[in-house]
Amino acid sequence: MTEPRPAARPTRLPREERRRQLLQAAHEVFVAHGYHAAAMDEIADAAHVSKPVLYQHFPGKRELYLALLDHHLESLNAMLMAALNSTTDNKLRVHATIRAYYQFISQDSQAHRLVFESDLNNDPDVSSRLEDFNARLASAIAEVIAEDTKLSEVEATLLGRALAGMAQISARHWLRAGGDLDQDAASELIYRLAWRGISRFPKEP
Repeated sequence: MTEPRPAARPTRLPREERRRQLLQAAHEVFVAHGYHAAAMDEIADAAHVSKPVLYQHFPGKRELYLALLDHHLESLNAMLMAALNSTTDNKLRVHATIRAYYQFISQDSQAHRLVFESDLNNDPDVSSRLEDFNARLASAIAEVIAEDTKLSEVEATLLGRALAGMAQISARHWLRAGGDLDQDAASELIYRLAWRGISRFPKEP
């Protein structure tokens, strides 16, 4: 009689791959339930791992959430910086940056909900991360504006904040409204508004 073979051990993933798996599972649970209603048990189940494995990588739910927030902010920042650096034509830069915001907001992953609509946004560590992200983006936009106009750094930074806020808030409204405008038409409309304003500032001789 043939002896039964012992059950194969589960494949042990490399640390970074396991971390990505856990972040994806956490993303799904946080999007579905929000931070406060999410439980580490649910996240472990969604990742198909034991709770000890989850705790080996993240000491608690808060640390897991902050790691996920950092991941999404890095992704959004990379999209926006790529848009800003995609051309030296400021008109096209404005267009590309607004499109990048709409692309991020419309992603099926709903990453924007964790970044902009979390029930943890009043937490000091969360709000400081969002402020740092917004400040770096405004500074990058301001640098472009200041190079091309007679505006001071303070004025250019204020415009950078305004342009980024216009793109972000309009994109979130567009997604919630679910109206007849498709993504390209919506982002094109906001781009036209933004460019008509910014293009009227005097150029450096």
